[in-house]
Amino acid sequence: MIKEAIDKILSLAKHTAPIQTVEIDGQTYTNAELTKIRKPLIDHIEVHNLSGIVEYLLSDFDLQLPVILHVISPTEVRVLTSLNGDFNRSTLITATALLPRIRFNDYHDLESFNILLQSCFVPAVSEDLRNDREAVLRLVGNVKDEQVMSFGDDGISQSVAAKTGVATVENVPVPNPVHLKPFRTFVEIEQPLSPFVLRLKKGPEAALFEADGGAWKVMAISGIKAYLYDKLKERILKNNIVIVG
Repeated sequence: MIKEAIDKILSLAKHTAPIQTVEIDGQTYTNAELTKIRKPLIDHIEVHNLSGIVEYLLSDFDLQLPVILHVISPTEVRVLTSLNGDFNRSTLITATALLPRIRFNDYHDLESFNILLQSCFVPAVSEDLRNDREAVLRLVGNVKDEQVMSFGDDGISQSVAAKTGVATVENVPVPNPVHLKPFRTFVEIEQPLSPFVLRLKKGPEAALFEADGGAWKVMAISGIKAYLYDKLKERILKNNIVIVG
């Protein structure tokens, strides 16, 4: 019976006649493979800040509400439509943060490290009123090539010979961990304050090693969601915008 079904299907396929179906032993067969034609997806807009998303949604330009704001990461947010008939979503607009390139876990010469701290980190005061960025800047600004041989290291903390006055050189402890705010997410929200391990070595060179296990990403996503909720509160309350992240 199976052989007869196969022969019947092959015979139907040899002809250019309209699509035909045949029932054999309770099973329905056809001479054509049907493919569903899916609706085309929308080409999305690309912006580089959160305010661009807010302005787009408040403008009602495309009238695609309701929508979902998906906070994918600290550097990417997408606005998606609801499911269409093919169970697909269209992306209306995507925001990707423009950020400086900061090489963590790599050593830099002290001049480059100084510039990095001043240009890519936000001045910040921690809960115990410490300003670790300024403390690190003072330290690396006073270490000289001939003093690098005076490092002391017990595996956890370090000390290095640095100028502490007009002409005084002393062993200065390297602060650890240091709490800093590098630019790692959209500039509209507060940059997360995170602990870093500061290490120095001969060269002299310095490096920052991330020490929070990625917790800053959760903080950044929460900050993005809070910003979007604040700016779009009226629309959210009307149940035509959902924020997930």
